[in-house]
Amino acid sequence: MKKRSVYLDYNATTPLHPEVKKALIEAMENFGNPSSMHEFGRKAKVLLDSAREKVSAFIGASSDEVVFVGSGSEANNTVLSMMACPSKHCCSFDGGTKKIVTTKIEHPCVFETAKCLVDRGIDVEFLNVDSSGKIDIDQYEKILSEGGVSLVSIMMANNEIGTVQDIKKLCHLAHKHAALFHTDAVQAVGKIPIDVKDLNVDFLTLSGHKIYGPKGIGALYVKKGIRFCPFIRGGHQEKGRRAGTENVLGIIGLGKAVEMREKEMESEEKRLLELKAILRKGFQEKIPNIHFNGHEKDCLAGTLNVSFSGAEGEAILLYLDMEGISVSTGSACSSGSLDPSHVLLATGVGPEQAHGSIRISLGRETKREDIDYLIDVFPRVIAKIREMSTVYPRNK
Repeated sequence: MKKRSVYLDYNATTPLHPEVKKALIEAMENFGNPSSMHEFGRKAKVLLDSAREKVSAFIGASSDEVVFVGSGSEANNTVLSMMACPSKHCCSFDGGTKKIVTTKIEHPCVFETAKCLVDRGIDVEFLNVDSSGKIDIDQYEKILSEGGVSLVSIMMANNEIGTVQDIKKLCHLAHKHAALFHTDAVQAVGKIPIDVKDLNVDFLTLSGHKIYGPKGIGALYVKKGIRFCPFIRGGHQEKGRRAGTENVLGIIGLGKAVEMREKEMESEEKRLLELKAILRKGFQEKIPNIHFNGHEKDCLAGTLNVSFSGAEGEAILLYLDMEGISVSTGSACSSGSLDPSHVLLATGVGPEQAHGSIRISLGRETKREDIDYLIDVFPRVIAKIREMSTVYPRNK
């Protein structure tokens, strides 16, 4: 009998949308370099410009405010690494003491870059969060009021627990103290409405493969008037802001992906909220001693992070995989690490409980029968693992 296959790891990556796949196939014959002035180059340039218009419109930006890059990680590194630029002419962080404010629950590409900048003489403040993953606003305002903050970088939606921050408010506070504001919106774009003009952010990051587009393509919003220091130098591509021949196919795929998100995002969010509620209720009724991580209301519709006492996350993942169910123990970028999630530790979850946590992320192809199957399989898996555990109390 064929094993059932259920993919519930959409925060790690998403399958190509059928319309994105079709757009990529149609564009494959257009191999020209968009920097070339001949016909082949001009055709590629038209496709690139069209995609840029779609991406910029989707987030409320002007087309010349969007820079195409290789990934969300590259975009985030681009913004943070400008802090280490010694030039007083090419970027907005010139002269005086340079200080960054970020959080203890950022994606590794921000968290690790910030730690690297500390070693390069940049002052970095890591904000605490409460048990739901919301930042400590009092600590944030205190640090800002002390002065000297050049850049604030706070993710819009957390990749592990799904908690959504009030970016508009946080950005307003940063600007009150003359700091620029960057948000890693990789997990938020295409899932919740975003308007960069309304948020008033200076930088915003997004990625193609989180919204049913191809891997290897991302974009960085840079507010008009912000002086910019390229992370990758060389040619004149992207108006001198990111050297290297553009990934035209990837950009076309990203353009089509945001076009489809515009059509499907609202209805999908409603459907995923309903499915998550069913899943949450099923777990509560059938599995004892569990804890849900993240904010109950200010959370991505498709993200559910659960800790299971007396069960290792890796064991849960492997047993579920044998049942055809694909989930995650946290961020895909740090899944090779044996350390407990830095996100969960920051929310006050203990190391043992953090090790027993699973991230379930739903998406556009998730069906009610997938959730029913998960609710049927999960209790048996947890019971089996707990039965083998030497530490889990049998009377629970």
